[in-house]
Order: sequence, then C-alpha cells, then structure tokens
Amino acid sequence: MRSACLVVVGLFMGLMSVTSSQSVLAAQTAQSSQSAQVAKQLACPANLQFQFDRLQDSAPQSLCQYAGKVLLVVNTASYCGFTSQYEGLESLYKDYAAQGLVVLGFPSNDFGKQEPGDAKQIADFCFNTYGVAFPMFAKTKVTGTSTNPFYKQLVELSGSKPMWNFHKYLISADGTVVTGFDSSSQPRGGSVEKAIKAALAVR
Repeated sequence: MRSACLVVVGLFMGLMSVTSSQSVLAAQTAQSSQSAQVAKQLACPANLQFQFDRLQDSAPQSLCQYAGKVLLVVNTASYCGFTSQYEGLESLYKDYAAQGLVVLGFPSNDFGKQEPGDAKQIADFCFNTYGVAFPMFAKTKVTGTSTNPFYKQLVELSGSKPMWNFHKYLISADGTVVTGFDSSSQPRGGSVEKAIKAALAVR
C-alpha cells in the first residue's frame, strides 16, 4: 500500500513538474515576444510609428515595417492632371526596390475632389490602369485641420506641405531627413530620382 502511495505521489509530482515547466516556457515565450516587439518599436523612427489601413482589404498596416528603407510618400488621386505619374512611381518602385526603396501611396480627395471613389474603385483603377504594385493605403486627409498625424509630421520635418495631388516626400533610411517635392516634380529623370539615388547610396 505504501509503495502504491509512493508511486501515485511520484506521478503527481512529475505531472506538476511538467505543468510547471510548460507554464515557465509559455511565460518565457510571451516575454520574449514582448521584448521583440519593444525592440522593434525602438528601432522604428518616430516619424514611422503610425498605422493605416491597406487600400485593398482595410487590413491595419504599421509603417514601422518600412523602417530602414528609403521611402517616397505620395498623396495620389485618380482624376488629376498628374495621375499619369503613377506610371513613373511604379517604375521607380520596380527599379529600386531591391536597393531599398519603397513607394507609399495615400489617396486623398482633398484637392479638386479628384479622388471621389471608394477603396475598391481606387484599387481597381490603380492596378488596371497603371499596374500599381507598391503599397497603397486607405483614402485619407493630407491637408487642413483633419490632416492625418503622419502627414502633419512630414510637413513639420520637411517645411513643405501638399498644395495639390502627387506632392512627394522622400524619407531617408534612418528617418531623420525628409525632403519635399511639389506635384510637378516628375518621378523619373529629375530631382526626385536624383535624390532617391543619393539616399540609397548612404543607406
């Protein structure tokens, strides 16, 4: 009887030990994951610590995923005299993505009401007309009292604000330098592409 009791006690202690080990492992895993998130946030420049919904499916996207990349941020519109710049922007993205460039598109209806469509209409237009594959986000405000906080910061850091659709901001890989380019600045063959090359060279 005593031997049987000892066996039961031994099994119970063993089970408790396994359960305890699993709890410790789970706690360590959770702590490790939390530490990784904190480290990632610390590595993300302050001007990228924002979240926007993806245009195609409204899935929340953190801009921190682009930390360490050279970013070209553009407020876009489907029915603007500058809309054909989508072609040059997509061309830039394809040619320089491997070197660390990401183009980010932010549709906006702020200027001339030239982006009236919903998310699906905008996404379909961009892809079907210009084959846009660079990241695009949900329609947003880039000027006025309702300007989204990301754009507010870009205006402060660059000293320039969007006056029309297809204003561009170039953000250095470390997030410390933000340069503005007006709507008439073409994506290819001019000051924008020259600045991109320079930013990639020191990335």
